[in-house]
Amino acid sequence: MTAPGTAPAAEVAEGVWADVAGQEAAVAQFRRAAAPGGSLAQAWLITGPPGSGRSTAARAFAATLQCEQGTGCGQCRACRTTLAGTHPDVTVVATDKLSIAKEEVRALVMTAQRAPATGARRVLIIEDADRMSAGTFNVLLKSIEEPPPATVWMLCAPSAEDLAPTIRSRCRTVSLSVPSAEVVAELLRRRDGVDPDLAVRASRAAQGHIGLALRYATQEGALAAREESARSLLALRGTGEAVLAAQAMVDRATAEAKEHADVVAAEEKERFLRSAGIEDGKVPPSLRSQVRQLEEDAKRRQTRLVRDVLDRYLLDVHSVLRDVLSRQLGTGSQLVNVEVAEEIDRAAAQGSGTLTLGLLEAVGQARERIGGNVPPLLAIEALLARVAVTLR
Repeated sequence: MTAPGTAPAAEVAEGVWADVAGQEAAVAQFRRAAAPGGSLAQAWLITGPPGSGRSTAARAFAATLQCEQGTGCGQCRACRTTLAGTHPDVTVVATDKLSIAKEEVRALVMTAQRAPATGARRVLIIEDADRMSAGTFNVLLKSIEEPPPATVWMLCAPSAEDLAPTIRSRCRTVSLSVPSAEVVAELLRRRDGVDPDLAVRASRAAQGHIGLALRYATQEGALAAREESARSLLALRGTGEAVLAAQAMVDRATAEAKEHADVVAAEEKERFLRSAGIEDGKVPPSLRSQVRQLEEDAKRRQTRLVRDVLDRYLLDVHSVLRDVLSRQLGTGSQLVNVEVAEEIDRAAAQGSGTLTLGLLEAVGQARERIGGNVPPLLAIEALLARVAVTLR
């Protein structure tokens, strides 16, 4: 018998697919393609909203293609090294900067021309393929059109529309959905050993985003900070408070992004110095340009991370306003932000569904503006000022 809040046992895949949560239809499609006699395309586009597990699915598919048993058993050396990122015939390009550089893709295209070293195929995975420019897509196009016989490309993006038409038309698309909170909670319990009650709270707050749910469940104070932000949002009264709240939100996002970016930058610099045989930290003139490039990369990484963190905050704002709208319309659906139900009910009683719907649209506009290089503070100020006036 399945415990309350636990995904049915049939939904939990085996082997390399065990961590691909709530994507039964997609997993079945991948398995059919990888099976003997299956129709295996040489270019795949894996789409799905953030947190749905695009990269996890791509790695599991790659492991299945390399599996010594041909099933994605998860136990053989090929499966284990693919999932660990050390298989010689599986190359992954991922970025936390603003875009994927042409040079990275050119190197990947050259790798695609080489025959597999140990496995049956050479697999190339591009995570966040939507971060490629039009020029970078052109670098990739020829290899996607005419890949070597043993090469398989896997591109991951939020939607097919995020890629150039010339690229997506040459790929077989597999779409992932947002996994339910119950499925994500079960994954956290089974894979990460998270306390069941905490797993449910974290998964509900993350709204199907697996990585974010894990963060809420394992980072001390993360859930409490989210709940306090929800209360602060619903308590805004007046433009002055909104301006201060916007500055605090941007400052918090910048600090969070800088902390992560600094760690990555320090690790990259340490690796570079070690590979160059520099032990005293004194960089010779001939290598200073490379160090400067690392520093520029770190700045671009932080810029991207600030946007990503702010987008996460805005999704939290959206969830609170959606809860308010749900109460106003009397849908009876479960709240995402159960811990602030009293404040949500109060806000719902003070406004109307029409006004709240307008606020939800404003959240979407703020996300688009920040993604389109509008200064984040201006976009957040405009949004929170409208929230404060509407909920007054």
